[in-house]
Amino acid sequence: MELPILKIANRLGIDESHVEPYGRDKAKISLDALNTGKSGKLILVSAITPTPAGEGKTTTSIGLAQGMQIIGKKVCLALRQPSMGPVFGRKGGATGGGKSTVQPSTEINLQFTGDFHAITAAHNLLAAAIDNKLYFRMTRLDPRRITWKRVIDMNDRSLRNIVVGCQGNGLPRESGFDITVASEIMAILCLAESYEDLRSRLDNIVVGFDAENKPVFAKEIGVTGSMMAILKEAFKPNLVQSVEGVPAFIHGGPFANIAQGCNSLIATKMALTHADYAITEAGFAFDLGGEKFFDIQCRNAGFAPDAVVLVATIRALKMHGGKGLKELTDPDTEAVRRGLENLEAHIESAKKFKRPIVVALNRFPTDTEEEFAVVRDCCARYGVPAAYAGSFAEGGAGCVDLAKLVCEACQEKSEPYKALYPLDIPVKEKLETIAREIYGADGVVISPKALKKLEMLNAAGAENLMICMAKTQNSISDDPAKLGRPRNFKITIRDFEIALGAGFLVALTGEIMRMPALPKAPCAETIDLAPDGTITGMLGC
Repeated sequence: MELPILKIANRLGIDESHVEPYGRDKAKISLDALNTGKSGKLILVSAITPTPAGEGKTTTSIGLAQGMQIIGKKVCLALRQPSMGPVFGRKGGATGGGKSTVQPSTEINLQFTGDFHAITAAHNLLAAAIDNKLYFRMTRLDPRRITWKRVIDMNDRSLRNIVVGCQGNGLPRESGFDITVASEIMAILCLAESYEDLRSRLDNIVVGFDAENKPVFAKEIGVTGSMMAILKEAFKPNLVQSVEGVPAFIHGGPFANIAQGCNSLIATKMALTHADYAITEAGFAFDLGGEKFFDIQCRNAGFAPDAVVLVATIRALKMHGGKGLKELTDPDTEAVRRGLENLEAHIESAKKFKRPIVVALNRFPTDTEEEFAVVRDCCARYGVPAAYAGSFAEGGAGCVDLAKLVCEACQEKSEPYKALYPLDIPVKEKLETIAREIYGADGVVISPKALKKLEMLNAAGAENLMICMAKTQNSISDDPAKLGRPRNFKITIRDFEIALGAGFLVALTGEIMRMPALPKAPCAETIDLAPDGTITGMLGC
Protein backbone atom coordinates (compact mmCIF):
# COMPACT_ATOMS: atom_id res chain seq x y z
CA MET A 1 0.00 0.00 0.00
CA GLU A 2 1.34 3.42 -0.95
CA LEU A 3 2.33 5.54 2.05
CA PRO A 4 2.26 9.34 2.29
CA ILE A 5 5.64 10.71 1.28
CA LEU A 6 6.20 12.24 4.74
CA LYS A 7 6.05 8.73 6.21
CA ILE A 8 8.60 7.49 3.67
CA ALA A 9 10.92 10.37 4.64
CA ASN A 10 10.35 9.55 8.31
CA ARG A 11 11.25 5.90 7.62
CA LEU A 12 14.65 7.17 6.43
CA GLY A 13 15.05 9.43 9.45
CA ILE A 14 14.74 12.64 7.40
CA ASP A 15 13.37 15.49 9.45
CA GLU A 16 10.07 16.92 8.21
CA SER A 17 11.67 20.35 7.92
CA HIS A 18 13.86 18.97 5.11
CA VAL A 19 10.91 17.61 3.10
CA GLU A 20 9.24 19.72 0.39
CA PRO A 21 6.16 17.72 -0.72
CA TYR A 22 5.05 17.74 -4.35
CA GLY A 23 1.57 16.42 -3.64
CA ARG A 24 1.01 13.27 -1.59
CA ASP A 25 3.42 10.86 -3.28
CA LYS A 26 6.66 12.71 -4.10
CA ALA A 27 8.91 15.34 -2.56
CA LYS A 28 12.08 17.34 -2.95
CA ILE A 29 14.60 16.86 -0.15
CA SER A 30 16.69 19.76 1.13
CA LEU A 31 20.45 19.45 0.73
CA ASP A 32 20.71 20.08 4.49
CA ALA A 33 19.47 16.51 5.03
CA LEU A 34 22.90 15.25 3.98
CA ASN A 35 24.63 16.47 7.14
CA THR A 36 24.40 13.38 9.35
CA GLY A 37 27.86 11.83 8.99
CA LYS A 38 26.45 8.31 8.42
CA SER A 39 27.32 6.10 5.43
CA GLY A 40 25.87 2.73 4.48
CA LYS A 41 26.98 0.02 2.06
CA LEU A 42 26.76 0.85 -1.64
CA ILE A 43 25.56 -1.68 -4.24
CA LEU A 44 26.00 -1.00 -7.96
CA VAL A 45 23.65 -2.78 -10.38
CA SER A 46 24.96 -3.22 -13.91
CA ALA A 47 24.35 -5.81 -16.65
CA ILE A 48 25.52 -7.79 -19.65
CA THR A 49 25.00 -6.47 -23.19
CA PRO A 50 21.19 -6.29 -23.45
CA THR A 51 18.55 -7.32 -25.93
CA PRO A 52 16.70 -4.39 -27.56
CA ALA A 53 14.20 -4.57 -24.68
CA GLY A 54 16.93 -4.27 -22.03
CA GLU A 55 17.97 -6.63 -19.25
CA GLY A 56 15.66 -5.28 -16.54
CA LYS A 57 18.30 -3.55 -14.41
CA THR A 58 15.81 -1.12 -12.88
CA THR A 59 13.26 -3.85 -12.22
CA THR A 60 15.99 -5.99 -10.62
CA SER A 61 17.33 -3.06 -8.58
CA ILE A 62 13.85 -2.39 -7.17
CA GLY A 63 13.16 -6.09 -6.58
CA LEU A 64 16.52 -6.48 -4.84
CA ALA A 65 15.76 -3.52 -2.56
CA GLN A 66 12.36 -5.00 -1.72
CA GLY A 67 13.99 -8.36 -1.05
CA MET A 68 16.47 -6.74 1.31
CA GLN A 69 13.61 -5.02 3.12
CA ILE A 70 11.90 -8.40 3.57
CA ILE A 71 15.01 -9.84 5.27
CA GLY A 72 15.08 -6.89 7.67
CA LYS A 73 17.60 -4.51 6.10
CA LYS A 74 17.22 -0.73 6.04
CA VAL A 75 17.61 -0.05 2.35
CA CYS A 76 17.15 2.86 -0.05
CA LEU A 77 17.25 3.15 -3.84
CA ALA A 78 19.06 5.86 -5.86
CA LEU A 79 17.98 5.70 -9.50
CA ARG A 80 17.93 7.80 -12.65
CA GLN A 81 14.83 9.63 -13.82
CA PRO A 82 13.60 8.33 -17.20
CA SER A 83 13.92 10.51 -20.28
CA MET A 84 10.79 11.12 -22.34
CA GLY A 85 12.78 10.21 -25.47
CA PRO A 86 12.61 6.44 -24.87
CA VAL A 87 9.19 6.75 -23.18
CA PHE A 88 7.73 7.86 -26.52
CA GLY A 89 10.34 5.98 -28.58
CA ARG A 90 11.22 2.28 -28.57
CA LYS A 91 11.75 1.16 -24.96
CA GLY A 92 8.93 2.87 -23.08
CA GLY A 93 9.21 3.89 -19.43
CA ALA A 94 12.01 3.09 -17.01
CA THR A 95 10.43 2.85 -13.58
CA GLY A 96 10.75 -0.92 -13.23
CA GLY A 97 8.04 -3.43 -14.08
CA GLY A 98 5.37 -5.70 -12.65
CA LYS A 99 5.63 -5.98 -8.86
CA SER A 100 8.94 -4.08 -8.79
CA THR A 101 8.21 -0.49 -9.77
CA VAL A 102 8.66 2.95 -8.26
CA GLN A 103 5.60 5.14 -7.92
CA PRO A 104 3.95 7.31 -9.21
CA SER A 105 5.20 5.50 -12.30
CA THR A 106 3.54 7.49 -15.10
CA GLU A 107 4.44 10.84 -13.55
CA ILE A 108 8.08 9.81 -13.06
CA ASN A 109 8.22 8.69 -16.69
CA LEU A 110 6.80 11.98 -17.91
CA GLN A 111 7.34 15.39 -16.30
CA PHE A 112 7.78 14.33 -12.63
CA THR A 113 8.92 17.40 -10.66
CA GLY A 114 10.13 19.30 -13.72
CA ASP A 115 13.88 18.66 -13.37
CA PHE A 116 14.42 17.79 -17.04
CA HIS A 117 12.50 20.89 -18.13
CA ALA A 118 14.75 23.01 -15.90
CA ILE A 119 17.89 21.45 -17.38
CA THR A 120 16.54 22.00 -20.90
CA ALA A 121 15.67 25.62 -20.12
CA ALA A 122 19.04 26.41 -18.53
CA HIS A 123 20.88 24.82 -21.46
CA ASN A 124 18.84 26.67 -24.09
CA LEU A 125 19.07 29.97 -22.22
CA LEU A 126 22.84 29.76 -22.61
CA ALA A 127 22.40 28.95 -26.31
CA ALA A 128 20.07 31.92 -26.79
CA ALA A 129 22.45 34.23 -24.93
CA ILE A 130 25.34 33.09 -27.14
CA ASP A 131 23.40 33.98 -30.29
CA ASN A 132 22.39 37.28 -28.73
CA LYS A 133 26.04 38.12 -28.07
CA LEU A 134 26.84 37.27 -31.68
CA TYR A 135 23.99 39.46 -32.96
CA PHE A 136 25.25 42.50 -31.06
CA ARG A 137 28.93 41.68 -31.78
CA MET A 138 29.63 41.49 -28.03
CA THR A 139 31.72 38.31 -27.88
CA ARG A 140 35.11 37.06 -29.00
CA LEU A 141 33.49 33.81 -30.12
CA ASP A 142 34.25 32.73 -33.67
CA PRO A 143 30.82 31.79 -35.14
CA ARG A 144 32.51 28.89 -36.98
CA ARG A 145 33.83 27.43 -33.70
CA ILE A 146 30.74 27.49 -31.45
CA THR A 147 30.32 24.06 -29.84
CA TRP A 148 27.24 24.70 -27.65
CA LYS A 149 24.12 23.23 -29.27
CA ARG A 150 20.53 23.22 -28.07
CA VAL A 151 18.69 20.32 -26.40
CA ILE A 152 15.20 18.84 -26.13
CA ASP A 153 13.95 15.83 -24.12
CA MET A 154 12.64 14.01 -27.16
CA ASN A 155 13.95 11.71 -29.89
CA ASP A 156 13.99 13.83 -33.06
CA ARG A 157 16.41 12.97 -35.88
CA SER A 158 15.37 16.07 -37.84
CA LEU A 159 17.00 18.31 -35.24
CA ARG A 160 20.44 16.68 -35.35
CA ASN A 161 21.65 19.28 -37.83
CA ILE A 162 20.09 22.74 -38.20
CA VAL A 163 20.94 26.23 -39.39
CA VAL A 164 20.23 29.16 -37.04
CA GLY A 165 20.29 32.92 -37.56
CA CYS A 166 18.52 32.90 -40.94
CA GLN A 167 16.38 35.58 -42.62
CA GLY A 168 18.36 38.51 -41.36
CA ASN A 169 17.73 37.66 -37.69
CA GLY A 170 21.34 36.99 -36.84
CA LEU A 171 24.52 35.46 -38.20
CA PRO A 172 23.62 32.24 -40.07
CA ARG A 173 25.58 29.22 -38.85
CA GLU A 174 25.27 25.47 -38.58
CA SER A 175 24.27 23.95 -35.25
CA GLY A 176 22.08 21.14 -33.95
CA PHE A 177 20.17 19.60 -31.07
CA ASP A 178 21.18 16.88 -28.61
CA ILE A 179 18.73 15.07 -26.37
CA THR A 180 18.50 16.67 -22.90
CA VAL A 181 20.12 13.70 -21.17
CA ALA A 182 23.28 14.36 -23.23
CA SER A 183 23.45 17.99 -22.06
CA GLU A 184 26.57 18.93 -20.14
CA ILE A 185 24.21 20.60 -17.67
CA MET A 186 22.64 17.21 -16.99
CA ALA A 187 26.12 15.80 -16.37
CA ILE A 188 26.99 18.76 -14.14
CA LEU A 189 23.79 18.45 -12.09
CA CYS A 190 24.62 14.77 -11.54
CA LEU A 191 28.24 15.44 -10.46
CA ALA A 192 28.00 18.67 -8.46
CA GLU A 193 27.95 18.45 -4.66
CA SER A 194 26.72 21.93 -3.68
CA TYR A 195 25.31 25.10 -5.17
CA GLU A 196 28.82 26.57 -5.13
CA ASP A 197 30.16 23.55 -7.01
CA LEU A 198 27.25 23.78 -9.45
CA ARG A 199 28.01 27.46 -10.19
CA SER A 200 31.72 26.79 -10.68
CA ARG A 201 31.01 23.96 -13.11
CA LEU A 202 28.50 26.03 -15.09
CA ASP A 203 31.01 28.88 -15.32
CA ASN A 204 33.61 26.48 -16.75
CA ILE A 205 31.47 25.16 -19.60
CA VAL A 206 33.33 25.66 -22.89
CA VAL A 207 30.81 27.11 -25.37
CA GLY A 208 33.24 27.50 -28.26
CA PHE A 209 36.53 29.03 -29.39
CA ASP A 210 37.76 32.36 -30.70
CA ALA A 211 39.64 32.96 -33.96
CA GLU A 212 42.90 31.96 -32.25
CA ASN A 213 41.38 28.67 -31.01
CA LYS A 214 41.31 29.87 -27.39
CA PRO A 215 38.33 28.57 -25.37
CA VAL A 216 35.37 30.80 -24.54
CA PHE A 217 33.65 29.93 -21.27
CA ALA A 218 30.00 30.18 -20.22
CA LYS A 219 30.89 32.72 -17.53
CA GLU A 220 31.83 35.15 -20.34
CA ILE A 221 28.27 35.00 -21.70
CA GLY A 222 26.95 36.43 -18.42
CA VAL A 223 23.90 34.24 -17.69
CA THR A 224 25.30 31.76 -15.15
CA GLY A 225 23.26 33.43 -12.38
CA SER A 226 20.05 32.96 -14.34
CA MET A 227 20.95 29.35 -15.05
CA MET A 228 21.48 28.82 -11.32
CA ALA A 229 18.05 30.32 -10.62
CA ILE A 230 16.43 27.93 -13.11
CA LEU A 231 18.24 24.93 -11.58
CA LYS A 232 17.65 25.81 -7.92
CA GLU A 233 14.84 23.31 -7.31
CA ALA A 234 16.03 20.78 -9.89
CA PHE A 235 19.28 20.37 -7.95
CA LYS A 236 17.42 18.92 -4.95
CA PRO A 237 16.90 15.13 -5.14
CA ASN A 238 13.39 13.68 -5.48
CA LEU A 239 12.01 11.15 -2.99
CA VAL A 240 9.40 8.54 -3.97
CA GLN A 241 8.80 4.88 -3.05
CA SER A 242 8.56 1.42 -4.54
CA VAL A 243 5.28 -0.52 -4.62
CA GLU A 244 6.43 -2.25 -1.41
CA GLY A 245 7.32 0.99 0.34
CA VAL A 246 11.09 1.06 -0.17
CA PRO A 247 12.30 4.70 -0.25
CA ALA A 248 13.77 5.76 -3.60
CA PHE A 249 15.66 8.88 -4.64
CA ILE A 250 15.06 9.51 -8.37
CA HIS A 251 17.34 12.28 -9.62
CA GLY A 252 19.18 13.00 -12.85
CA GLY A 253 19.17 10.77 -15.89
CA PRO A 254 22.11 10.81 -18.33
CA PHE A 255 22.27 7.89 -20.81
CA ALA A 256 25.32 5.65 -20.44
CA ASN A 257 25.82 5.27 -24.20
CA ILE A 258 26.24 9.04 -24.74
CA ALA A 259 26.97 10.42 -21.23
CA GLN A 260 28.03 9.10 -17.80
CA GLY A 261 24.86 7.07 -17.21
CA CYS A 262 24.47 7.51 -13.44
CA ASN A 263 21.93 9.26 -11.23
CA SER A 264 23.08 12.31 -9.28
CA LEU A 265 25.93 12.02 -6.84
CA ILE A 266 23.75 13.88 -4.30
CA ALA A 267 20.97 11.27 -4.58
CA THR A 268 23.42 8.43 -3.99
CA LYS A 269 24.95 10.21 -1.01
CA MET A 270 21.47 10.94 0.34
CA ALA A 271 20.64 7.22 0.16
CA LEU A 272 23.96 6.28 1.81
CA THR A 273 23.35 8.86 4.51
CA HIS A 274 19.96 7.50 5.53
CA ALA A 275 20.12 3.73 4.98
CA ASP A 276 22.36 0.80 5.82
CA TYR A 277 22.29 -0.29 2.17
CA ALA A 278 22.00 1.98 -0.87
CA ILE A 279 21.27 0.44 -4.28
CA THR A 280 22.07 2.37 -7.43
CA GLU A 281 22.38 1.43 -11.10
CA ALA A 282 24.46 2.46 -14.09
CA GLY A 283 22.94 2.50 -17.57
CA PHE A 284 23.24 -0.30 -20.14
CA ALA A 285 25.97 -2.93 -19.73
CA PHE A 286 29.11 -2.82 -17.59
CA ASP A 287 31.27 -1.73 -20.54
CA LEU A 288 29.27 1.53 -20.59
CA GLY A 289 27.59 2.45 -17.31
CA GLY A 290 29.71 0.27 -15.03
CA GLU A 291 33.06 1.59 -16.26
CA LYS A 292 31.80 5.19 -16.10
CA PHE A 293 30.43 4.71 -12.61
CA PHE A 294 33.87 3.68 -11.38
CA ASP A 295 35.98 6.02 -13.49
CA ILE A 296 33.79 9.16 -13.44
CA GLN A 297 31.23 9.00 -10.61
CA CYS A 298 33.42 7.34 -7.98
CA ARG A 299 36.45 9.47 -8.85
CA ASN A 300 34.32 12.58 -8.20
CA ALA A 301 32.40 11.29 -5.22
CA GLY A 302 35.05 9.70 -3.05
CA PHE A 303 33.00 6.52 -2.63
CA ALA A 304 33.04 3.11 -4.33
CA PRO A 305 30.59 0.19 -4.40
CA ASP A 306 30.86 -2.51 -1.76
CA ALA A 307 29.41 -5.00 -4.26
CA VAL A 308 28.49 -5.18 -7.96
CA VAL A 309 25.39 -6.95 -9.25
CA LEU A 310 25.46 -8.00 -12.91
CA VAL A 311 21.99 -8.57 -14.35
CA ALA A 312 21.64 -11.15 -17.11
CA THR A 313 18.76 -12.87 -18.86
CA ILE A 314 18.55 -16.24 -20.52
CA ARG A 315 17.08 -14.40 -23.51
CA ALA A 316 20.10 -12.16 -23.96
CA LEU A 317 22.50 -15.08 -23.60
CA LYS A 318 20.63 -16.91 -26.38
CA MET A 319 20.85 -13.79 -28.54
CA HIS A 320 24.60 -13.65 -28.00
CA GLY A 321 24.65 -17.36 -28.76
CA GLY A 322 23.31 -16.73 -32.24
CA LYS A 323 19.54 -17.07 -31.84
CA GLY A 324 17.18 -14.61 -33.58
CA LEU A 325 14.99 -12.27 -31.55
CA LYS A 326 11.88 -14.32 -32.39
CA GLU A 327 13.56 -17.52 -31.10
CA LEU A 328 14.58 -16.29 -27.65
CA THR A 329 11.66 -17.93 -25.84
CA ASP A 330 12.54 -21.39 -27.18
CA PRO A 331 14.53 -23.59 -24.72
CA ASP A 332 18.11 -23.98 -25.97
CA THR A 333 20.87 -24.73 -23.48
CA GLU A 334 23.52 -24.82 -26.21
CA ALA A 335 22.65 -21.29 -27.36
CA VAL A 336 22.90 -20.17 -23.72
CA ARG A 337 26.28 -21.87 -23.45
CA ARG A 338 27.53 -20.13 -26.61
CA GLY A 339 26.30 -16.78 -25.32
CA LEU A 340 28.09 -17.07 -21.98
CA GLU A 341 31.18 -15.38 -23.40
CA ASN A 342 29.36 -12.05 -23.17
CA LEU A 343 28.65 -12.59 -19.48
CA GLU A 344 32.24 -13.73 -18.98
CA ALA A 345 33.58 -10.55 -20.60
CA HIS A 346 31.57 -8.36 -18.24
CA ILE A 347 32.54 -10.39 -15.18
CA GLU A 348 36.20 -10.01 -16.13
CA SER A 349 35.76 -6.26 -16.64
CA ALA A 350 34.02 -5.82 -13.30
CA LYS A 351 36.73 -7.83 -11.53
CA LYS A 352 39.29 -5.22 -12.63
CA PHE A 353 37.81 -2.87 -10.02
CA LYS A 354 38.30 -5.51 -7.32
CA ARG A 355 34.80 -5.61 -5.87
CA PRO A 356 32.67 -8.68 -5.00
CA ILE A 357 30.31 -9.61 -7.83
CA VAL A 358 26.91 -11.30 -7.76
CA VAL A 359 25.06 -12.34 -10.93
CA ALA A 360 21.29 -11.79 -10.91
CA LEU A 361 19.43 -13.80 -13.53
CA ASN A 362 16.28 -11.82 -14.32
CA ARG A 363 13.68 -14.58 -14.53
CA PHE A 364 11.24 -14.98 -17.43
CA PRO A 365 8.46 -17.62 -17.58
CA THR A 366 10.15 -19.37 -20.52
CA ASP A 367 13.45 -19.95 -18.67
CA THR A 368 14.29 -23.54 -17.79
CA GLU A 369 16.25 -24.94 -14.86
CA GLU A 370 18.67 -26.57 -17.30
CA GLU A 371 19.44 -23.18 -18.83
CA PHE A 372 19.92 -21.59 -15.42
CA ALA A 373 22.27 -24.43 -14.41
CA VAL A 374 24.50 -23.59 -17.39
CA VAL A 375 24.74 -19.97 -16.18
CA ARG A 376 25.32 -20.96 -12.56
CA ASP A 377 28.15 -23.33 -13.54
CA CYS A 378 29.79 -20.54 -15.55
CA CYS A 379 29.59 -18.15 -12.61
CA ALA A 380 31.02 -20.79 -10.28
CA ARG A 381 34.11 -21.07 -12.51
CA TYR A 382 34.70 -17.37 -11.84
CA GLY A 383 33.97 -17.68 -8.13
CA VAL A 384 30.84 -15.54 -8.52
CA PRO A 385 27.54 -16.49 -6.84
CA ALA A 386 24.35 -16.36 -8.90
CA ALA A 387 20.65 -16.27 -8.07
CA TYR A 388 17.36 -15.88 -9.85
CA ALA A 389 15.63 -12.51 -9.55
CA GLY A 390 11.86 -12.93 -9.72
CA SER A 391 11.40 -9.16 -9.49
CA PHE A 392 8.68 -8.70 -12.11
CA ALA A 393 6.31 -11.49 -11.10
CA GLU A 394 6.98 -11.77 -7.37
CA GLY A 395 8.41 -8.44 -6.22
CA GLY A 396 10.66 -8.59 -3.17
CA ALA A 397 9.65 -12.17 -2.37
CA GLY A 398 11.24 -13.28 -5.63
CA CYS A 399 14.56 -11.65 -4.70
CA VAL A 400 15.15 -12.87 -1.16
CA ASP A 401 17.88 -15.33 -2.19
CA LEU A 402 19.55 -12.62 -4.28
CA ALA A 403 19.29 -10.17 -1.39
CA LYS A 404 21.03 -12.58 0.97
CA LEU A 405 23.88 -13.15 -1.51
CA VAL A 406 24.34 -9.40 -2.03
CA CYS A 407 24.37 -8.68 1.70
CA GLU A 408 27.02 -11.37 2.17
CA ALA A 409 29.08 -9.88 -0.66
CA CYS A 410 28.92 -6.44 0.96
CA GLN A 411 30.64 -7.83 4.06
CA GLU A 412 33.72 -8.88 2.08
CA LYS A 413 36.71 -6.59 2.44
CA SER A 414 37.57 -4.79 -0.81
CA GLU A 415 40.83 -3.18 -1.81
CA PRO A 416 41.00 0.63 -1.80
CA TYR A 417 39.32 2.23 -4.80
CA LYS A 418 41.52 2.71 -7.84
CA ALA A 419 40.37 4.11 -11.17
CA LEU A 420 41.19 2.27 -14.37
CA TYR A 421 43.48 5.07 -15.58
CA PRO A 422 45.19 8.13 -14.05
CA LEU A 423 44.25 11.61 -15.24
CA ASP A 424 47.81 12.77 -15.97
CA ILE A 425 48.44 10.53 -18.99
CA PRO A 426 47.71 11.54 -22.62
CA VAL A 427 44.16 11.19 -23.93
CA LYS A 428 45.25 8.49 -26.41
CA GLU A 429 46.57 6.33 -23.54
CA LYS A 430 43.31 6.71 -21.60
CA LEU A 431 41.34 5.68 -24.65
CA GLU A 432 43.62 2.70 -25.25
CA THR A 433 43.27 1.60 -21.63
CA ILE A 434 39.47 1.59 -21.73
CA ALA A 435 39.40 -0.06 -25.15
CA ARG A 436 41.78 -2.87 -24.20
CA GLU A 437 40.79 -3.47 -20.56
CA ILE A 438 36.99 -3.12 -20.83
CA TYR A 439 36.08 -3.75 -24.48
CA GLY A 440 38.77 -6.34 -25.24
CA ALA A 441 39.83 -4.30 -28.28
CA ASP A 442 43.26 -4.28 -29.87
CA GLY A 443 43.45 -0.50 -29.48
CA VAL A 444 41.88 2.66 -30.89
CA VAL A 445 41.93 4.44 -34.22
CA ILE A 446 41.43 8.22 -34.07
CA SER A 447 40.17 9.84 -37.27
CA PRO A 448 42.10 12.80 -38.74
CA LYS A 449 39.13 15.07 -37.95
CA ALA A 450 39.11 13.92 -34.33
CA LEU A 451 42.89 14.36 -34.00
CA LYS A 452 42.62 17.93 -35.26
CA LYS A 453 39.74 18.61 -32.86
CA LEU A 454 41.71 17.09 -29.97
CA GLU A 455 44.58 19.54 -30.54
CA MET A 456 42.15 22.44 -30.08
CA LEU A 457 40.45 20.84 -27.06
CA ASN A 458 43.76 20.13 -25.33
CA ALA A 459 44.34 23.89 -25.30
CA ALA A 460 41.11 24.16 -23.30
CA GLY A 461 42.27 21.62 -20.70
CA ALA A 462 41.07 18.34 -22.22
CA GLU A 463 44.39 16.57 -21.62
CA ASN A 464 43.74 16.10 -17.89
CA LEU A 465 40.04 15.23 -18.06
CA MET A 466 38.26 11.94 -17.46
CA ILE A 467 37.05 10.05 -20.53
CA CYS A 468 33.37 9.51 -21.33
CA MET A 469 33.01 7.06 -24.20
CA ALA A 470 29.94 7.51 -26.43
CA LYS A 471 29.42 4.02 -27.84
CA THR A 472 26.68 1.68 -28.98
CA GLN A 473 24.91 -0.22 -26.20
CA ASN A 474 24.28 -3.19 -28.49
CA SER A 475 27.83 -4.53 -28.51
CA ILE A 476 30.97 -4.46 -26.40
CA SER A 477 32.63 -3.14 -29.57
CA ASP A 478 31.64 0.03 -31.45
CA ASP A 479 29.80 -2.06 -34.09
CA PRO A 480 26.23 -2.86 -32.96
CA ALA A 481 26.14 -5.94 -35.17
CA LYS A 482 28.96 -7.68 -33.26
CA LEU A 483 27.29 -9.68 -30.50
CA GLY A 484 28.80 -12.04 -27.94
CA ARG A 485 32.42 -11.23 -27.19
CA PRO A 486 33.96 -9.49 -30.22
CA ARG A 487 37.65 -10.10 -30.87
CA ASN A 488 40.31 -8.70 -33.20
CA PHE A 489 38.84 -5.24 -33.54
CA LYS A 490 39.75 -1.63 -32.80
CA ILE A 491 37.58 1.18 -31.50
CA THR A 492 37.22 4.07 -33.96
CA ILE A 493 37.04 7.58 -32.47
CA ARG A 494 35.36 9.81 -35.04
CA ASP A 495 35.07 13.02 -32.96
CA PHE A 496 35.46 14.61 -29.53
CA GLU A 497 33.32 16.97 -27.47
CA ILE A 498 34.60 18.74 -24.37
CA ALA A 499 32.58 18.91 -21.15
CA LEU A 500 35.01 20.88 -19.00
CA GLY A 501 32.37 21.83 -16.43
CA ALA A 502 31.47 18.18 -15.96
CA GLY A 503 35.14 17.25 -15.95
CA PHE A 504 35.26 14.84 -18.86
CA LEU A 505 36.05 14.55 -22.55
CA VAL A 506 33.41 12.82 -24.68
CA ALA A 507 34.86 10.46 -27.30
CA LEU A 508 32.31 9.66 -30.00
CA THR A 509 32.85 6.18 -31.45
CA GLY A 510 31.40 4.40 -34.45
CA GLU A 511 28.07 5.85 -35.57
CA ILE A 512 26.66 6.74 -32.12
CA MET A 513 24.43 9.86 -32.08
CA ARG A 514 23.75 12.17 -29.14
CA MET A 515 20.26 12.77 -30.53
CA PRO A 516 18.36 9.47 -30.88
CA ALA A 517 15.60 8.86 -33.44
CA LEU A 518 12.08 7.44 -33.22
CA PRO A 519 11.53 3.91 -34.54
CA LYS A 520 9.06 3.06 -37.30
CA ALA A 521 6.30 2.37 -34.75
CA PRO A 522 7.11 4.51 -31.68
CA CYS A 523 5.53 3.95 -28.28
CA ALA A 524 3.98 7.41 -28.61
CA GLU A 525 1.37 5.84 -30.91
CA THR A 526 0.03 3.65 -28.08
CA ILE A 527 -0.19 6.18 -25.23
CA ASP A 528 -3.51 7.90 -24.44
CA LEU A 529 -5.49 9.59 -21.71
CA ALA A 530 -8.71 7.88 -20.58
CA PRO A 531 -11.85 9.92 -19.72
CA ASP A 532 -11.17 9.42 -16.01
CA GLY A 533 -7.71 11.00 -16.36
CA THR A 534 -5.74 7.73 -16.34
CA ILE A 535 -2.76 7.52 -18.70
CA THR A 536 -2.89 4.28 -20.69
CA GLY A 537 -0.64 2.39 -23.10
CA MET A 538 2.69 3.42 -21.58
CA LEU A 539 5.20 0.58 -21.69
CA GLY A 540 6.87 -0.08 -18.36
CA CYS A 541 3.91 1.16 -16.30
